Amino acid sequence: MSRPEHTAPPEIFYNDIEAKKYTQNTRIINVQAQLTYRALELLALPDEKTSFLLDIGCGSGLSGEVLSEEGHEWIGVDIAPAMLDVANEREVDGDLFLQDIGQGFGFRPGTFDGAISISVIQWLCNADKKCNNPYRRLARFFGTLYTSLARGARAVFQFYPENDHQVQMITSAALKAGFTGGIVVDYPNSAKARKTFLCLFAGQRDGQTQALPQGLSGEEGGIAGGIQFESRRVDDRASVRKGKRKGIKDKEWIQNKKEQMRKKGDKKVANDSKFTGRKRRPKF
Repeated sequence: MSRPEHTAPPEIFYNDIEAKKYTQNTRIINVQAQLTYRALELLALPDEKTSFLLDIGCGSGLSGEVLSEEGHEWIGVDIAPAMLDVANEREVDGDLFLQDIGQGFGFRPGTFDGAISISVIQWLCNADKKCNNPYRRLARFFGTLYTSLARGARAVFQFYPENDHQVQMITSAALKAGFTGGIVVDYPNSAKARKTFLCLFAGQRDGQTQALPQGLSGEEGGIAGGIQFESRRVDDRASVRKGKRKGIKDKEWIQNKKEQMRKKGDKKVANDSKFTGRKRRPKF
């Protein structure tokens, strides 16, 4: 599957159809929530007060809902009008702004106690228009973001890097803008559970040097995204040959799949009965 940022600019890719599809997808909602909770954990906000946060690339407000549930006030910016329209329809709590983050921000210095961004920053690395220079856009973005944050505040970006060059381009632009920090990788040995975060510090807190957080590790069999993960690779082929592996399409799986299809409005879903998921006798 091609990466969305290679298909079209974000304001075009996330049209009315894609915006609604994105917001109604239960898997995307769950993943977005998990990533937002992890970003908040990396922000290390003080518990005793409500923080004022910036949600960069807020989309339809899925991450903003988590911020509100955690008791924070927030402002969201996004370049796609269709996504912001969906956010307004859903009546999210944050204030929303239509903004191309590659052109920088105009907020007053020290406005925000922190910033988060989920699956957005990689879009800045594409020269999808003749006028867009990735290096200049990243420099403008990080420079104005640094000014917008309070002293000692953190900014956490979850993103999907395409290659090492892209990671280097993003981190070098952030460091040149004045940030300190670096890359935090959760579950580095897992292809599916691996997540990359850029954790940045806008100065020091209370005169103390901030340490880069440690990434989550699966070496003790940690859970990532609801999937049990171990550092060793398990080969299930022997158990499949012996018939010990649990069948995927059991009754519970079929009922869950039907429920998902009903929520999507599929009218061809068969009704449940006593025969649903029933094992058939072999044909001779």
